Amino acid sequence: MTSSRRPWLHRACVTAVSAAAFVALAAPAEAASATGGPAAVTAGTTAAAAVDYATWQKDCQAVMDQALPYLEQRIAATRPGEKQAIVFDVDNTTLETDFGFSYPSPANKPVQEVAKYAQDRGVALFFVTARPGIISSATDYNLKYRGYRVSGLYVRGFLDLFKNVADYKTAQRVDIESKGYTIIANIGNSATDLSGGHAEKTFKLPDYDGQLS
Repeated sequence: MTSSRRPWLHRACVTAVSAAAFVALAAPAEAASATGGPAAVTAGTTAAAAVDYATWQKDCQAVMDQALPYLEQRIAATRPGEKQAIVFDVDNTTLETDFGFSYPSPANKPVQEVAKYAQDRGVALFFVTARPGIISSATDYNLKYRGYRVSGLYVRGFLDLFKNVADYKTAQRVDIESKGYTIIANIGNSATDLSGGHAEKTFKLPDYDGQLS
């Protein structure tokens, strides 16, 4: 686990290294439901100082073990003409970013397994992140490299940097709905990923009181 106690500083470092790594790699080869549904499913309350990678993976798996049965049932109940979507956060949700660093970042396996189940059944995967637009291409490449089928990636433009993160992420889900999608689940590791509605159900992964970005 990262020794940083400043998630935004850590995220900035990851951002800078990610952009540089992408250039190097590319050169050669080129919480709750909006309709008043169930509250977010959350991970355990292990103290952040005691968390290691194995603990984090176990806690992520516990949440995904609740998400998968819900998705199995909801996907099976797809209405005629309904376009289903799941919205995911990126850092420490779909990708591992705070437990060591490499590029492309590894997939968070418990989440990846759920995403694969959904995408194999025609559910669109959208990714809404607070990462800045400057590393949009690097993030898109990373997600696809790890097997995610990216129907859409939302990153923050310059003006978005001045907005409340929760409001920014809510607005992106509204935009996804405007394209005709029903967001059947919203999965992230921060309250800002999940607040604001516009998802039938939310699943919160652990961030250990903000220790993970």
